[in-house]
Amino acid sequence: MKKRILYIGNNLSNPTFTATYISFFSEVLKQEGYWVKTASSKDNKALRLVEMLSLIWTHRKETDTVLIDTYGAQNFYYAYSIGKLCQQLKLPYIPILHGGNLKERIDKSPNLSKSLFGNARLNVAPSHFLYDIFIAHNFTNSRIIPNSITLENYPFKERKTFGPKFLWVRRFQDRYNPMMAVKVFEQIYRKHPDAKMSMVGPEKDGSLEKCMEYAARQNLPVEFPGKMKKKDWAAISVDYDFFINSTDVDNTPISVIEAMALGLPVISTDVGGMPYLIEDGKDGILVPQNDVSAMVSAIEDLLQDPEKCREIAQAAYEKVRRFDWEIVKEEWIAVLNE
Repeated sequence: MKKRILYIGNNLSNPTFTATYISFFSEVLKQEGYWVKTASSKDNKALRLVEMLSLIWTHRKETDTVLIDTYGAQNFYYAYSIGKLCQQLKLPYIPILHGGNLKERIDKSPNLSKSLFGNARLNVAPSHFLYDIFIAHNFTNSRIIPNSITLENYPFKERKTFGPKFLWVRRFQDRYNPMMAVKVFEQIYRKHPDAKMSMVGPEKDGSLEKCMEYAARQNLPVEFPGKMKKKDWAAISVDYDFFINSTDVDNTPISVIEAMALGLPVISTDVGGMPYLIEDGKDGILVPQNDVSAMVSAIEDLLQDPEKCREIAQAAYEKVRRFDWEIVKEEWIAVLNE
C-alpha cells in the first residue's frame, strides 16, 4: 500500500504569488498513487496556519509522513509550528528546503532550527548549496534530492540565431532585484534598437510599479504581462533567446531550470545556489550580484558568439534532463517507502 502523506506549504491562488513547489509535487505524487492531502490555500496568515495544524490533527491517525515546504523568511515559523505538532503526535516529518536565506535563518534562530531540523526524519535539499550548509550546522539527517519538472512540458527549442530578446520570470520583489534586469536591458537597447524584453510575474512589494515607471520614463520596450501560468510563459519563450535571472537571493529556482529545459541560455547573478546549478561558461553565465555592467558585457559577448550560445543551451538541457520527474521520482519513492 502506498504511503499516506500530508503536504504542508503555501498553495495560494492569490495573484501576488507565483506557483510554489507544492502545486507541482503534490500532483505528481498523487499520479504515482500516493494518498496526499495539502494545506494551505488560505490568504490570511492566521487562517493559513490554523488550516495547516488542523489538517495534521484531523488526519494524525492515518498519516505516514508529513512533508513541509520550508523557507528562511516568515514561512519558517509555519514550518516550525508544524514540526512541533508532528513531534508531539510522533508523526515523522520531512522539511523540503527552499530559499537562499535558510543559512541566515539558522544563524538567527539556532534553537528553533535545531528543534525543527534536528528532529526531522530527513531534511531534503535540492542541491549541495543547502545540503552543505545543513551538514556544516550538524544536521546530518539531510539528503540531496533535486527540484524536478515534467520535462515534456518544456519543449526544447534549438535556436540557430540569437538576438537581443530577453525573458525574465519571477515575482516582482526586491530580493529578486528586477530593476537590475531593466537597467541591463536599457544598456543593451541603446546599442541594439531591435532589442525587446518581457518580464513575467506578479507584483509583491511595489517592485513591478517601479520597473514599469522606469521603463516608461526611459522609453524602453519592456512588456509586463503580469502573472502567467507555467505553460503560458513556456509557450511565449519561443519568441525570446535569453533568460535573465537578476536575483540577490536564490537557491535552485525552478524558473531557471525550466528556462534551461526550453533552450534559453541563462545569464544569472552568482548568488546562493546558482553556482551549484550553473557552471559558468559551460551551461550558463554567472555574473556578480547587482553588477549591471558585468551582465551587459556577458550578454554582448554572447550576441557576438552564436555558437557559444548553442553550446550553452545544449549543455544546459543535458544537465536538466536529470531533473525530470521520471528520474527524480525514484529517489522520492525510496525515501517515502523507507
